[in-house]
Amino acid sequence: FRHHQLNINHPPTPTMTATRKANTSEVDCDNVTNVTNLLKDASTPNSLQNPPQPLPSTSSVHLSSLSPQEAAHHLFCNSEILAPMVRASTTPLRTLALSYGASLVYTEELIDRSIVPTERIINTELGTIDYRTPKHCYSAKVQKRMANDKDNPDSKNGAVLLRIDPLVEQDKLIYQMGTGEGHLALDAANKVVNDVNGVDVNMGCPKKFSVTGGMGSALLSDVKRACDIISTLRRNLNKPVSAKIRLLDPDNPKPTLDFVRALIKAGANAIAIHGRIVGDESHTMARWETLIEVVRQLKQTESVPIIVNGDLYTRADIQEMKSRTGCDGVMLARPALYNICIFRKGEESKADGKKAKTETDTTNTMPISEFQASNHPGYYGYHSPLLHSRTSIVQDYISHCVRYRAHSKNAKYVVCEMMNSRRAPTQRVPYLNMAYEGGQTIDDVCKCRNLDDLIRVWDVKWTIPLPSANKTTCNNESLGEETGDLHNYDDRYFLDADNFRKERSAAVDAALLSANDEKKTEECEEAVPATKRPKI
Repeated sequence: FRHHQLNINHPPTPTMTATRKANTSEVDCDNVTNVTNLLKDASTPNSLQNPPQPLPSTSSVHLSSLSPQEAAHHLFCNSEILAPMVRASTTPLRTLALSYGASLVYTEELIDRSIVPTERIINTELGTIDYRTPKHCYSAKVQKRMANDKDNPDSKNGAVLLRIDPLVEQDKLIYQMGTGEGHLALDAANKVVNDVNGVDVNMGCPKKFSVTGGMGSALLSDVKRACDIISTLRRNLNKPVSAKIRLLDPDNPKPTLDFVRALIKAGANAIAIHGRIVGDESHTMARWETLIEVVRQLKQTESVPIIVNGDLYTRADIQEMKSRTGCDGVMLARPALYNICIFRKGEESKADGKKAKTETDTTNTMPISEFQASNHPGYYGYHSPLLHSRTSIVQDYISHCVRYRAHSKNAKYVVCEMMNSRRAPTQRVPYLNMAYEGGQTIDDVCKCRNLDDLIRVWDVKWTIPLPSANKTTCNNESLGEETGDLHNYDDRYFLDADNFRKERSAAVDAALLSANDEKKTEECEEAVPATKRPKI
C-alpha cells in the first residue's frame, strides 16, 4: 500500500470523499488493470448470482491444481494466521495483518443462515467483492434505523456481511462459518466458495446464542453431528475443510484427541485447537500443558496440519510453542489486536536474532506454566524492536477502515479492543504497554460518531488509495453501491461492562425463551428432528 496525505482541516465528510476521489486518480495503471480483469464480468446480470472464477494469479493456478489435502498443507503448514474474531476479523484488520506478514486470515464467524440470503456484488469503486444482506431481510424497525444513520449513510442499502479484497486476500482467505447442520453448512459454503480458499467450521464458540442454536462449542459434545458437517462439506467441496475447536478436558488429553481424530476420519483437512475449555475466561491463562500434550500426540499419528491457538502474545511464545509441540502453524487473536506487528518475523540471521533463538532454546527446560507467566526479554519479547508503536498501529488500522469504508461502529469496537487489556491473561497484563503517545482513552473513542471523528482523535494523516479508476466503469450502477459493515454495538460494552453484560444476558435469556416457546408450538404441529436448531 502507498500512503497518501489526508488533510483533516476540512469538514469531515467532504474530506473523506475528496480524499477517495483524489486517490482514485493516483492509482498505478497496472493495479487498475488487475482490478478490471478480476471484475470485468460485473456488467453482466448473471455474474451476480452465478459469479465465474476471477482471473487467477500464478499462485492460485497452483492451488487449484492441488487436491484439498495438498492445498491444506500449502495453506496451513508454517503458517501464522489471524484468527476469526467477531466484529474484528473484517476487511480492514485482515488486510492490515497480511501487510505485516500474516500468511493466512480468517473471516469473522458468519452464521450459515445469515450468509445464504446475501447478494454477491462487485464493488468497482472499492475493488472488492461484497456479500450484502438485502434490505427486505430486516424488520421495518431496523430498516428505518439504517435509513436514518447519517454517520453511515451507505447502511440504507443493507449491511455488508462480508467484504473481500481479491487483490490482497487472494490465496490467503478462509471463510469461517457458524453452523449446526450439514445441509445448511453446505448451502453457506457454496455461496462463497469461489471467493475463498477454504471453509472452516466453528466448534469452539461458547456463547449462549451459538450453543443453544446447536453451533459452536455445542458440537464438542455431539461428535456425530460435528463429523456429519465435516463429511458433508468434504463430499461436495473441492477446497480444504477445517475446524476450530477447544480443549475438551482441562487435564486429560484423551477426549480432545478422540474428537480431533474423529473429525480427521470424517475428512477434515486441518484442525486448529484453542488452549482453553468451555467456561474458561479469557483473563485466565490458556491451558498450555494440556494443549502441548494433545498436539504432540496428534503429530505422532496424524498427517493433517495442526494449528495452535491461545495466548501467543510474543514471538518468543510462538517459538516456544512450535518447539514444544511440532505444530504446523499458529493462530493469533487478542495478541494480534494488542499489536498486529507480532506477525513481523524479523531476520534471525542478525546478531539479535541469534541471541533470541538461544534464549528461547534455554526456556525449554523451564516448566511451561512458569514460561507463560514470565517476562520475555530480547528480540522476540514483549518489547521487541519488531513491534511498531501501538499509536501508529491504530492509525494504520483506521486508514484501512477509510480504505474499505468500514462501518464506524465496527471501527470503534476494534479500536477499543486494541486499547483494552481486560480480556488479556492477568499474569501478562504487567508486561503489556497500554499507553498511547497522544494520550487517547477509550472514553475518547466512545465519543466518536463516525470515521472522521476517529481520524481527528488519532491524528491520522494518511489513507490508502482505492484500486479502481472510477465508479462509472461498470454499466450497472447498482454494482458500484457499497455499504458499511454493520454490527450491533454499544459503548457501554467498554464503559460500563458489568451492567451491560447483565442486561445483555437477560435479553439473550428472554430471546431464547421466546425461541423455545416457538419451537414447542412448531413441534405440536409437526414432528421436528432432535438436532433442529431453534430459530433465533
